[in-house]
Amino acid sequence: MRPDFRLPLLLVATLLAAACSKPGTIKPPKIKGSEEVARPYKAVDSEATKQRVMVRDTLALAGQRFASGDIDAAEAHVRKALKLDPASADAWTMLGVIETRRGRTTLAGEHYRHAAELAPQRGEVLNNYGAWLCGNGYPAEALVWFDRALAAPGYGSPASALANAGGCALKSGQTERAERDLRRALEMEPANAYALASMAEYQYAQGRFFEARAFAERRLAAAPADASVLQLAARIEERLGDRAAASRYQQRLRAEFPQAALSSTGEGPQ
Repeated sequence: MRPDFRLPLLLVATLLAAACSKPGTIKPPKIKGSEEVARPYKAVDSEATKQRVMVRDTLALAGQRFASGDIDAAEAHVRKALKLDPASADAWTMLGVIETRRGRTTLAGEHYRHAAELAPQRGEVLNNYGAWLCGNGYPAEALVWFDRALAAPGYGSPASALANAGGCALKSGQTERAERDLRRALEMEPANAYALASMAEYQYAQGRFFEARAFAERRLAAAPADASVLQLAARIEERLGDRAAASRYQQRLRAEFPQAALSSTGEGPQ
């Protein structure tokens, strides 16, 4: 699932550990402001307004530090923001992103859940927690949170929640819901990489290999390849009897993701 953390001058792309076949889409908070450009306070601003601006700018600094790879400094800025506003869902979400990067999956989930509890009407926050749940062995519970996200007023990214819900439903064996939600996601966002990969998996599982090929090709055109989609594409071509195409995907897998290629063949490093 593909994450976007936006600052005015900077896009921070982060990973969520694993989810569904490959984790759902987690979107860290969109925070206006940056280290270089911060709105000056005005004498007429209320204390509450000043505090909101300080939290916003502090989280913007956290995002910049995270983007540069200084995870400890990013956390320090987030902690500063939480001292100013302990109920900031964006700050708790950013902590979840940081702990995900560190590999502390359980702690990340606690932060995503806390953010969702603080912002029960913010679809992107609810979607984040659902994605974490689906990626960590709780697909049925995750679907509840995706439904809440889709019902949230003013949620601007329903395709993300639908793609996550479809992939999670597929993982939990709810194939009718999986196809329904994935098709709805692709109607809204035809190049949604996670929805395309999940549809390819769904069609493959149904034995519809030509349809699976079409979705796999669309997925590869929509975003950079990852190991799982290359493995799936190779399996599809093998079932279609196109050994040359399967071999090309396997060659790409070995070249671009050698560790994944070794594990898929049962080999280990020599």
